[in-house]
Amino acid sequence: MTTTGKVRVATIWLSGCSGCHMSFLDQDERLIDLAQKIQLVYSPIADIKQFPENVDVTLIEGALANEEQLAMLKTARARSKILISLGDCAVTGNVTALRNAWHRSDQEVLERAYLDKSDLNPQRPDQVPKLLVKARPLHEAVKVDFFIPGCPPSADLINYVLTELLAGRTPNMEGRSKYG
Repeated sequence: MTTTGKVRVATIWLSGCSGCHMSFLDQDERLIDLAQKIQLVYSPIADIKQFPENVDVTLIEGALANEEQLAMLKTARARSKILISLGDCAVTGNVTALRNAWHRSDQEVLERAYLDKSDLNPQRPDQVPKLLVKARPLHEAVKVDFFIPGCPPSADLINYVLTELLAGRTPNMEGRSKYG
């Protein structure tokens, strides 16, 4: 916690669609209650460049698909007390892991994505982080403390997990579907 007594929370977006972050924002007026209890110290919805030290809770959306993301995930794990896989891509690999069935090199994957399937002005970006051999769920690379399933998970389920953690309780996920 910070000197203000607020819980330090971070969110990260890896290889996914940002739907989990949209569900986070869909908490609507409950965000006002959360804002009184948390300090958002890193997120794609805030302009913070470096992942900080001493984070209480980190929610990570998206599968692990490239070396840059692997480094970010390891940094987040090392600097976070609680790490949460947010959404089906983070929990299982989901849509991002569909490329795993297409047994090709990373260059062939990039060629297919940026050149073969482009209808207008096909070109490969100058700098793309080196792809991992397979897209993977987060728990295959680091210890994950909690899993919030769903594609995307409901705002109610995200809010439940956060409010339980903020109250010092362990969220009971038994019987909770991805729809809250």
